[in-house]
Amino acid sequence: MMASSKNFDFKRILVGVDDSDDAILAFRYAISRAAKTHAQLILCSVLETNETNVYQSLDKDYVHGKRSDLVKHMKTYEEAAKKGGVKDVKSIVAEGNAGEVIVKDVIPHVEPDLLIIGSQAKKGLARHFGSQAAYMAKYSPISVLVVR
Repeated sequence: MMASSKNFDFKRILVGVDDSDDAILAFRYAISRAAKTHAQLILCSVLETNETNVYQSLDKDYVHGKRSDLVKHMKTYEEAAKKGGVKDVKSIVAEGNAGEVIVKDVIPHVEPDLLIIGSQAKKGLARHFGSQAAYMAKYSPISVLVVR
């Protein structure tokens, strides 16, 4: 007998994307799950501002350019999700430390039922589980599925 009566019928799924192999696997799983359950799929990518140097961060055109490139790139993810059978897809581009931004800003804003993430980020210190993915798994107020 189950101890909890929590409903696992997820209607709004948030997936973190960053072009890493694990994030692509998470994205593919999220498409499959959202298509099968008719859930809304929210794609989130974070422009990590700590990866820019001092001069780049002071150059508003540089930061704006990186952000607009990422927004355009997210459209390819949206199209792939629609081709995969997801009817309701939207995307969000945030800035900052990926784990903290997703947990503290994105989740409260979009109110998903499930967060799906890859276990590794594409570069930097955050590429090993134990950093961004571990932070989200530990501090997320919603269920987290880590794909590897």
